[in-house]
Amino acid sequence: MKRAKRINLFLFICASVLAVIYAFPFLLVLLNSVKEKREIINSPLAWPTEFKLDNFIAAMTRMGYWTALGNSLIITVIAVSAIIVTSSMLAFYLARSKTKFSAVTFLILVASMIVPFQALMIPFVGLFGRNGFNLPFNQITICLFYVGFGVALSTFLYHGFISNIPYELDEAAAIDGASPFTTFRKVILPMLGPVTATVAIINGLWIWNDFLLPSIILSDTDQKTLPLRVFVFYGKYTSDYGLAMAGLVLSVVPILIFYFAMQRQIISGVSAGAVK
Repeated sequence: MKRAKRINLFLFICASVLAVIYAFPFLLVLLNSVKEKREIINSPLAWPTEFKLDNFIAAMTRMGYWTALGNSLIITVIAVSAIIVTSSMLAFYLARSKTKFSAVTFLILVASMIVPFQALMIPFVGLFGRNGFNLPFNQITICLFYVGFGVALSTFLYHGFISNIPYELDEAAAIDGASPFTTFRKVILPMLGPVTATVAIINGLWIWNDFLLPSIILSDTDQKTLPLRVFVFYGKYTSDYGLAMAGLVLSVVPILIFYFAMQRQIISGVSAGAVK
C-alpha cells in the first residue's frame, strides 16, 4: 500500500508540473493583455501594476472582432458538420462492407493521416490557386478543403466505433424493411453520440485555430478568421504586443467555452471507445 501511495503521489506531482507548464503560456498572454506596450517590453513576466481593459476595446475595433468571429463560427460549424456527416456515412459503409475495395479504401485513408499539410501545401497552391482551377476563394471553398483534409481521421474514429456495434441490429432493421440508409439514420447514428462529440471537438479545435490554410485561401479582409485578424497587430518594423495579447485572449475564449461545454461528452466518447 505504501508503494502504491508513493507511485500515486509521484504521478500527481508529475501531472501538476505538466499542468503548470501547459498553463503558463496562456497565463503569460492573459497577464500581458492588460499591460501597456512599454510595461510588456520592460517586464513581460511581472505582475501588471494596473489592470487596464483598454487593450481589449482597441483590439476588438482594430481587428474587426465581430466580423472575424462570425467568419470563424461559420467556417467551423459548416466544416465540422460536413465532416461529421460524410465521415460517419463513409465509416458505416466501410465497416459493414466486407469487400477488398472497402478494405483498400480504409487503408488509404489511414495512410493519408501521416501526411502533414505542409508537405502538400506547395502542390495544393499550384493546383487550386487562382491560376489553376480558378475557384472562388470564400468560406464555402475553405470548408470543402477542410472536409477533404479532416475526413480521414474522423472516418478512422467512426470506423472503430461502428465495428463494435452488433451487426444483428442491421439485420433486424432489414427484416423490418429498412434500407441501409434508413438503418444508418435511425439505428446506428443515434448510437454514435459519444464518438461524434469527440470528432466535433477535435476538428473544431483544429479548424478554429488553423492559420496556414486560411492564410492561403482567404485574401479578402471581410472573410478572414480570428487567427488571421490577430496577425494585424504584428507589423514589419514594430508590433503592438498589448493589443496582440488581448486579441489572442479574445480569439481563444469562444473555443474554450465550447471545449468545457463538451468536456463530459469527450471523456465519455474516449472511455466508450477504450472499453469497446
